[in-house]
Amino acid sequence: MTYNIKKAAVLGSGVMGSGIAAHLANIGIPTLLLDIAPKELTQEEEAKGLSLEHPAVRNRIVNGALQKLLKQKPAPLTSKKNLSLLTVGNFEDDLGKLKDVDWIIEVVVENLPIKQSLYEKIDAVRKPGTIISSNTSGISINAMAEGRSDDFKRHFLGTHFFNPPRYLKLLEVIPANTTAPEVVSFMKTFGEDVLGKGVVLAKDTPNFIANRIGTYGLLITLQEMLKGGYSVGEVDSVTGPLIGRPKSATFRTLDVVGLDTFIHVAKNVYDQTTGEEQQVFAVPEFLQKMVANGWLGAKSGQGFFFKQGKDIHEIDPTTLTYSPVKKLKTPSIEMAKQTRGLANKVKALTYAKDRTGELLWGIFAPTLIYSAQLHGEIADDIVAIDNAMKWGFGWQQGPFEIWDALGVKDSVAKMESEGRDVPAFVKEMLANGFETFYSEIDGDLAYYNGSQYVKVPVNEKEINLKRYKKKHGVIKSNTGASLIDLGDGIALLEFHSQSNAIGLDIIQMINFAIDEVEANYKGLVIGNQGKNFCVGANLGMILVEAQDDNIFELDFVIKSFQDAMQKIKYSRKPVVAAPFAMTLGGGAEVCLPAAHIQATMETYMGLVEVGVGLIPGGGGNKALYQKFLKGLPNGVEVDYQHIANKVFETIAMAKVSTSGEEARENNFLNFADGISVNPDHQLYDAKQAALALYEAGYQPPVPTKVPVVGASGYGTLLIGAQGMFESGFISEHDLKIAKKLAYVIAGGKVPYGTLVDEQYLLNLEREAFLSLVADPLSQQRMQHMLLKGKPLRN
Repeated sequence: MTYNIKKAAVLGSGVMGSGIAAHLANIGIPTLLLDIAPKELTQEEEAKGLSLEHPAVRNRIVNGALQKLLKQKPAPLTSKKNLSLLTVGNFEDDLGKLKDVDWIIEVVVENLPIKQSLYEKIDAVRKPGTIISSNTSGISINAMAEGRSDDFKRHFLGTHFFNPPRYLKLLEVIPANTTAPEVVSFMKTFGEDVLGKGVVLAKDTPNFIANRIGTYGLLITLQEMLKGGYSVGEVDSVTGPLIGRPKSATFRTLDVVGLDTFIHVAKNVYDQTTGEEQQVFAVPEFLQKMVANGWLGAKSGQGFFFKQGKDIHEIDPTTLTYSPVKKLKTPSIEMAKQTRGLANKVKALTYAKDRTGELLWGIFAPTLIYSAQLHGEIADDIVAIDNAMKWGFGWQQGPFEIWDALGVKDSVAKMESEGRDVPAFVKEMLANGFETFYSEIDGDLAYYNGSQYVKVPVNEKEINLKRYKKKHGVIKSNTGASLIDLGDGIALLEFHSQSNAIGLDIIQMINFAIDEVEANYKGLVIGNQGKNFCVGANLGMILVEAQDDNIFELDFVIKSFQDAMQKIKYSRKPVVAAPFAMTLGGGAEVCLPAAHIQATMETYMGLVEVGVGLIPGGGGNKALYQKFLKGLPNGVEVDYQHIANKVFETIAMAKVSTSGEEARENNFLNFADGISVNPDHQLYDAKQAALALYEAGYQPPVPTKVPVVGASGYGTLLIGAQGMFESGFISEHDLKIAKKLAYVIAGGKVPYGTLVDEQYLLNLEREAFLSLVADPLSQQRMQHMLLKGKPLRN
């Protein structure tokens, strides 16, 4: 049987259910969201004279959930428009509608009898072949399927999303004993290719993979803190980015999750285990007292941390009183800051003969042993366990990757010398002459499967640039960028400067790349796999040159940047830009002239130069204005003023999109540009887009003159800014920047509707940029941004 999910239903509209429904809407799947019908009226409903039978009352719970979606931060929806793909209902009136959907996801309360009762009703109305899944985080999948029809059982499995579903990558797929293999295979591919998730296959065991090991690691950390007399703040200062974990480290993470939720998850494993393992999952008494006091973390305003005025205070677990946050200060922490590479850093810190080393060894040793004990029980291979921890908990290294970093042989020797029980799986690996969990076969990543190294299976749409370059080499490289042959006649230009900031090295590589592609390739992709696509031009370099009064030098750099952008635009072969995450200033300017943009769902794009006292200088003003014009129908009278106003507002307010979809709404992307839901597939998608353009006989755009609003339009653009200045909302320097920006967008003091060429607009832009760069007040703003990371209002 072939499966195709065109419509879905989510049963349960709490934070998780509504979040999953929002994610489905984000990727364009119409979704029915159902919940219980209320049993009593609210005071407002009574005042309106409504009865329990009124539709507004019966769907109140779901409608309330939809309203929350619009207010939640971070936003579950990539665009408010996606709300139109969600329809609402309740379990009493609307279960019959489930016959029209292809996938039913149950997200009701974690109570087995309630779930089974609901499944009985679903079984009576669903059409054969409909996939049903539960988002449970801990109830047995097999137990839930008991008593259902054979077709239900064949199509039933666990799909455990992590919260918030839009942003967290992990999806644990948990088959029941009765799930058809083709259903499991379909859901894995669908999860990766359509839902954009990192999918791991888990076994039907308590809390599956990520929550089982993650909760164990958190509880071990709590025990080590109490045993070693560390403070909450000291533990967090070591268990965060220093060892490749999220900034929220240990206790800030627990505050965000909610201490009540955490205790519930821990209790679930405690109730289903025995012996030493069970003892670890026994929640410390002080944590239970905190919950009894209502100190649940972020949702109650106080937990392990408590904000008093502007200061953050930490709890003392022995007295339950708060005092200012402390950080651990040891020689190894200072040394680690100078150590290159996460693996080397983790090794140096863990083996350090100081309080940092003692804490980390005390956390890592039992957690690594526990992960190895569960190998085969919770998942079939170490890759699933490592990926679950990376994608679900934001670890940069999974347990077995950490073990490799520490050195398996040395760490096992230390564990055994301390009387720790190392699992046979690890000892056999060493005895068989394998000293690492991961290796390479023909340049591809391989893992130890219990008897030998085998290649890690990879989705064909996943391109790992680091590994790809190692295997295939590069065409040409400099400090800022590399040109890589992606195969099939497509080349890739990868930025790899500090923060991917654009300097002369990147500009030189853009020019080389276009020449090389025009001569020898079918197309070019501009993309990378850094933390952000590109945060703009090299601000530090610009400031140094400006302070040294090297305006002639800066003029050369800006002109070179503008010329390179024009080269992208008029390349004889298609150029596809692949932006993701922060795509700001010069990063956005690189994308705007491309033949096609293949963004990701999480693309935060904007021209933000006003924030540092400048305006876009690499052609961004002109390019965004032209992007607006490009979408207009032929032969229709156009109000250029309206377009100029929108472009002015977007740049003057430094608007940054909160998603790829919003970047389209802000006109950085047009209707034909693409959005990859799975960021790991973006380069593959961009490559396919470049090939498609080439195969369709791509022709570069023909240079045309640009209609501008001129002198009268310039005056109109400034009305709002002048009003804001006179009302005291913006400073005199803000007004100066606004005037420069308005002059450039208006096309100078020519008559309305004048057709000007692109170079004329680029010259205006460059002159305005250089005059602002020389202004001491703009230089102060640039310096403040470089030092403090936030805008200065002067």
